[in-house]
Amino acid sequence: MAHAERLAALETLSGHVVGALGEAVLDHRIAYGELTIVIARTAIRTVVQFLRDDDRCRFTSIIDVCGADYPEREERFEVVYHLLSPALNHRIRVKLQVDGDTPVESITGLFPGADWFEREAYDLYGILFSGHPDLRRILTDYGFDGHPLRKDFPTTGYVEVRYDEERKRVVYEPVKLAQEFRSFDYLSPWEGTDYVLPGDEKARS
Repeated sequence: MAHAERLAALETLSGHVVGALGEAVLDHRIAYGELTIVIARTAIRTVVQFLRDDDRCRFTSIIDVCGADYPEREERFEVVYHLLSPALNHRIRVKLQVDGDTPVESITGLFPGADWFEREAYDLYGILFSGHPDLRRILTDYGFDGHPLRKDFPTTGYVEVRYDEERKRVVYEPVKLAQEFRSFDYLSPWEGTDYVLPGDEKARS
């Protein structure tokens, strides 16, 4: 499909989605070859069900649910859903905003595959999902304190967990950075060659 045809198809899809969902859609735009809609937090289940079941949408495959942190905002988190329509060869990005205390309705009842994605968003950002069947940490260590992808999460002062072969048990230890921060010279990635690649003259001067 040519770029102009694809853009026209996305414009048509955008008009259909916005017209059908009405006030649930707060903003919409086409960016990076995909339709993005920003929706009200309370409408997530209604929106996702419409996108899945509507004959002109058929977004039957969930690609990802992830978070983003904007600490300067009153509602600091964005929850971003990526859906795919194999039948129409379209992708859609659904965004909503939420604070750290208000839960977002889980979509695991519509897409069981969202289970782990929502757990990751909870684990790494602290975003809550109501109605999730098993909302607990999935990537961080046992007893981990905090949410490591928040912009205000400190990089030191925490403990790490590992299995100690000598003690035959799990042990907790202060985080140790085994390697000092390194400075890289990005001017020439091909160090050690006896010839100069085009553009690398300045690295040898």
